[in-house]
Amino acid sequence: MNEVTPEREWNEITYSSQDGLKLYARHYPALSSDNSVPARPVLCLAGLTRNSKDFHTVAVHLSKKSKTPRDVYCLDYRGRGKSAHDPNWQNYSPYIELLDTLDFMTLSELHHATIFGTSRGGIIAMLMGVVRPGVVGGAILNDIGPVIEARGLARIIGYVGKTPAPANWDEATLIARDMAARFFTDVSDDEWLEIARQWYEEEDGLPVAGYDAALSNALAEIDLARPVPQMWEQFNALTHVPMLVLRGENSDLLSSETVQKMADRHPHMEHYLVEEEGHAPLLRDWRTLRVINKFLADADAWDDTAKSEIG
Repeated sequence: MNEVTPEREWNEITYSSQDGLKLYARHYPALSSDNSVPARPVLCLAGLTRNSKDFHTVAVHLSKKSKTPRDVYCLDYRGRGKSAHDPNWQNYSPYIELLDTLDFMTLSELHHATIFGTSRGGIIAMLMGVVRPGVVGGAILNDIGPVIEARGLARIIGYVGKTPAPANWDEATLIARDMAARFFTDVSDDEWLEIARQWYEEEDGLPVAGYDAALSNALAEIDLARPVPQMWEQFNALTHVPMLVLRGENSDLLSSETVQKMADRHPHMEHYLVEEEGHAPLLRDWRTLRVINKFLADADAWDDTAKSEIG
């Protein structure tokens, strides 16, 4: 179901997963354009505990303010944002979330889209390259790669499901700032409130958790005493499409060494360092938006050239 909301910059979509959960997505429709090359749609996949609101600024920019406006879709995984919680926490896995994403793409007739994945979303994008490579027309990986740094993973495991519940939006803002300010060193007080409103949902005017606390059960099964599995095979499955990798300067999850190894393996990869930000870049500053927009415009033209060469 696509619920049109003209007072907003997006439409709301609800759909059912194969096991009957009601899931939620946003669609930011593109402004009409006279471009001769059709602009490829973008599908945004959020981080582990995050949701579609994380992409609001970049989605508005790409769909409404760009010289190459394009449709942008942003998903809430099961148990996040406005999607229903799953009674079986074991379904909070990248593979199940991949299946939900592919179902959405089928229902929305999304073909050859650019998959824009932050952290967990980038893992799903790499899995998609293996399971159904034909639906991927390009990839943007936001602070994620085939090698996940153990210290960053340990930090994430340490807070998921354990963050105190704020009594009001002032407390929510303080919690967001206390958790992230050492990684994001150029964020104003007003921006911290906006970030808190991305992280939390709202009920009766008050902040509530933006994800199912049972998500921590899935993370509890990770043994940090063992090496974190690497995903080079899955990453290699995306080397047939143009890719942009964003890395936060202060990231503790994606190292600069891993980014260089990714570039060595991928013939069509660009990478960009987001200064004064950590895991994962907020996708709000004009420099990053400009880089993303240029990459997508170039990828549209790259795809057209590749088809001409094949033909």
